[in-house]
Amino acid sequence: MNWTPTVLIFDSQGKERHRIEGYLPKDEFEAQLKMALARIAFKEKRWADAERLYSEVLQKYPNTSSAPEALYWKTVSRFQATHDHTLLGPPAKELQDKWPDNVWALKALPWLNE
Repeated sequence: MNWTPTVLIFDSQGKERHRIEGYLPKDEFEAQLKMALARIAFKEKRWADAERLYSEVLQKYPNTSSAPEALYWKTVSRFQATHDHTLLGPPAKELQDKWPDNVWALKALPWLNE
């Protein structure tokens, strides 16, 4: 079911990469738009751009619902660029400390052993 407003974000090939349904406060909406740009960069394997955009979400919108997801994907972007598994542990710990019940903290649990 669609809801209004609905904002669709497409990549340069016309593929939908992000959808925002319903009203969001300004900071949440802006964070979602930045997450969409980061997702496009990630899907295009532009790891440095994706990492930078996810970092911007964390810096500009640290109290939004997008922050834990941004930290998760920022870490994945860095890993994809470097294949250095030792980078995974500290962000996983941060996710556990700041957002212990969030799904992104749960997804990062395996990283705690890195």
